[in-house]
Amino acid sequence: MADKQISLPAKLINGGIAGLIGVTCVFPIDLAKTRLQNQQNGSRIYTSMSDCLIKTFRSEGFCGMYRGAAVNLTLVTPEKAIKLAANDFFRHKLSEDGQKLTLVREILAGCGAGTCQVIITTPMEMLKIQLQDAGRREAQRKLIGQHAGGGRAKVNVVQLKSPTALQLSRDLLKDKGIAGLYKGLGATLLRDVPFSIIYFPLFANLNSLGRRNADGSAPFYISFLAGCFAGCTAAIAVNPVDVVKTRLQSLARGHHEDTYSGVKDCISKILHHEGPSAFLKGSYCRALVIAPLFGIAQVLYFLGVGEFVLSFETEPIFP
Repeated sequence: MADKQISLPAKLINGGIAGLIGVTCVFPIDLAKTRLQNQQNGSRIYTSMSDCLIKTFRSEGFCGMYRGAAVNLTLVTPEKAIKLAANDFFRHKLSEDGQKLTLVREILAGCGAGTCQVIITTPMEMLKIQLQDAGRREAQRKLIGQHAGGGRAKVNVVQLKSPTALQLSRDLLKDKGIAGLYKGLGATLLRDVPFSIIYFPLFANLNSLGRRNADGSAPFYISFLAGCFAGCTAAIAVNPVDVVKTRLQSLARGHHEDTYSGVKDCISKILHHEGPSAFLKGSYCRALVIAPLFGIAQVLYFLGVGEFVLSFETEPIFP
């Protein structure tokens, strides 16, 4: 994070606010990423991110582009707070007398942060993916029906009857217990741990470049650009694992789509049926989602929003 000292509660607030703002701004792109990653050869509905967003807006309306956003908005605060605070905690514990961390120790700190965050990330994305992908499956069924009828029907608003996040949670807990919410945990670890290993050391080193402020901290624009670039790089690097995770966590399948028994089976079937390029599906969408999230986090750290909020709890408003 930025070089200036920020208390742990303020870091939690900063991370949470950054997550809320980021999700609100880029959630439609995340929805496009999920749908692009889930569609398989022979069942393609969308050709690109823009095509997916346009078709989603036409068939499901504006609200359809935010299906599953409530889950993210509820859980992204603890998720981002844990990720950012855990990294700072491990960096502090691994530092020696405040000296600059070696690359190995920066990687270990990132590894610890990625491991901690999956406690929240796995169930959050498990529920979000079901809601995001419901519109794609419904559109696929309508398209198959049109072809079977031999005619072209005009575009109508898709009437979705998918369950809510609460209903999904109850059903999963009833049928499979807590393990139901943590399906794809292994794939999530394989994605988030390498992501943090790449992101946090890269950000720390990029943030140390360029001129410094009078207090020794990095200028606002350096922290913002470092957060965006590090987030974008890490997101693209782990995208193949994100494709596997998305496929594994999707409970319902479209017409003639493969099912998977685990990470190895998923990788094997994707390679055999779709080729290596399938692992890059949604990579640019993911980069567009992740880069602003971490860029915004650095903006909030720079502005000291967390410390400002805490000041109302520790200082009297009136003299």
